[in-house]
Amino acid sequence: MSYGLGMHEEQETEELKKRQLQREADEQERARSAPDEEETAQHERRADKARYLREKLEQRAASEREQHD
Repeated sequence: MSYGLGMHEEQETEELKKRQLQREADEQERARSAPDEEETAQHERRADKARYLREKLEQRAASEREQHD
């Protein structure tokens, strides 16, 4: 029964990683097309935050895999 829960957690983590990757790409594009430096900086910070969260999710996924091994 806990194996099924683990699979669900892994799927959820993978979905969250995909969302953060997309968010990062979107914010990078917005930064490139921003009309001024202030808005560029804001989008760059958001992209950095998305990258940070994605990296944390990658760590979580690695931990989940170790628990199943």
